[in-house]
Amino acid sequence: MFDPMTVFDGSGPLEVRLSDETLRAVEAQLGHKLPIAYVDLARRHNGGSFARDAHPAPNRTSWAGDHVGVHALAAIGRTAQFSLCGELGNAFWLAEWGYPDIGIYIADCPSAGHDMIALDYRSPGEPAVVHVDQERNYQITVLAPDFETFVTGLVDESEYDIDD
Repeated sequence: MFDPMTVFDGSGPLEVRLSDETLRAVEAQLGHKLPIAYVDLARRHNGGSFARDAHPAPNRTSWAGDHVGVHALAAIGRTAQFSLCGELGNAFWLAEWGYPDIGIYIADCPSAGHDMIALDYRSPGEPAVVHVDQERNYQITVLAPDFETFVTGLVDESEYDIDD
């Protein structure tokens, strides 16, 4: 179980704690069951800016040679602007930016829409967490096999060479 005090930077939450009713409605609208670790975190702190702002990447992205920048985790809901079903939620990234329909876009990056973090539901089982790079023709790079591994893999970007 994640400690919201270590996952988030003290900002947020973006929406109230997640209720069963809201969870059912959001999952129905998105057409996917959300990972248990994401749901558990949202029940205690529903979205916000990450305390650690980078994740290792296995290959070069438009952001850097060895990592991606991450900013905030979307709330599970529909009232906050950056919630899964909000104004800047999953449907926005698909319709307005042309991101591939591979699952659910859950986190934004410092590039203001030029890359995103998504749950990739194209394979059975727990969705992988991927980086989708709009600047590289929507290149998809697997960052972690599941949400829990993704969150525990976040680090401070200061650990990387910023000149890369």
